[in-house]
Amino acid sequence: MTETAAPSGNLEITVSRAELLRELTAAQSVVERKTTIPILSNFLFEAAEGTLTITATDLDQSMRTSCAAKVKKSGACTVPARKLYDYIKLLPDGEISIKLMDNHWVQIRAGRSNTKMVGMARANYPQVPEFPTTGAVKISVASLRNMISKTIFSISNEESRYTLNGALLVLKTESMAMVATDGHRLAHIEKLGETMEGISGEKKTLIPRKALAELVSLLGATDAETLEFADDDQTLYFRVGGRVLTSRKLTGQFPNYEAVLPRDNNKFVIVRSEDLAASIQRVAQFADERSGAIKIRLEQNELKLSSSSSDSGESEDSIETPYNYDPLVVGFNSQYLLDFLKAIGNTGEVRLEFKDAQSAGQMRPEDGNEDVKYRYILMPMRI
Repeated sequence: MTETAAPSGNLEITVSRAELLRELTAAQSVVERKTTIPILSNFLFEAAEGTLTITATDLDQSMRTSCAAKVKKSGACTVPARKLYDYIKLLPDGEISIKLMDNHWVQIRAGRSNTKMVGMARANYPQVPEFPTTGAVKISVASLRNMISKTIFSISNEESRYTLNGALLVLKTESMAMVATDGHRLAHIEKLGETMEGISGEKKTLIPRKALAELVSLLGATDAETLEFADDDQTLYFRVGGRVLTSRKLTGQFPNYEAVLPRDNNKFVIVRSEDLAASIQRVAQFADERSGAIKIRLEQNELKLSSSSSDSGESEDSIETPYNYDPLVVGFNSQYLLDFLKAIGNTGEVRLEFKDAQSAGQMRPEDGNEDVKYRYILMPMRI
């Protein structure tokens, strides 16, 4: 990594509150809250040539962003992130002047307010990886946002299942896909018709959940149509507009998900998402609290949902729908079903595909969008 010439000297700048607050908002979610390394709870401010660059890191990921500033003296300082963010939010709109004083104290003046904050030495701030100069791939902001929202809830929360603590991004020359699983369920989405310049064959990258969550807010706050994505041995880089998010890579092998995608689920039923979600929510009230299991029973032109628990009672709901296969009874975690329905916005129709009571079920939206293939695979539960 190349060391950038860090501005030194007693930083003195004037900056618009609105612009500063916008960038602090983008960076503050990366700051480590409960850290044993005090400097990590600070922002790094670097001012030079009409720009204030703001950096936040927790060593696993970092965010670097910037805004225009009148730079009277270029230089660098670190400021307690949470305290600064909360304080700037309370100031009226207008110009804010920021000046580095002796002993790393930082003076902030706005209108009639004059505040001094206790900073720390710039020299102690960790070096943050720089975006690579070559090898970046352009990805559609809208497509990536959609893919994350359709998979992030299936990522495992168990720290021990390290390779399942992220989603796998698969880039090919004319498509991109994302897949996430926690061992009980799997979400898979593929977007066709994406032109990926600089990709030959396929590129697979495991992105940690924390970085995906950060990307969601980054992609939600930009007007840019594309982002740049790059990686090296240790780090993932995402550049969106003028902001760069880096994340430490997840190491290890993501499971062979293609082996678990159902091939012969030949019994299916199509229902309105809204009706299904409402029924599941009602029935789930009476499911066993620990397992959340509910029973799906398919009979002639009817889908029945039921649950029972010794503590709360029992409940049954039914939805009329064409079904002409053998009767089938299968149990699923009600919350897992609702997660999928919420991800597709509880709109339109959804297709439920089954093989038998012991095999994984598959759900997918019945929306006729040929470019986006989205499916959700669920392991059945014994009831």
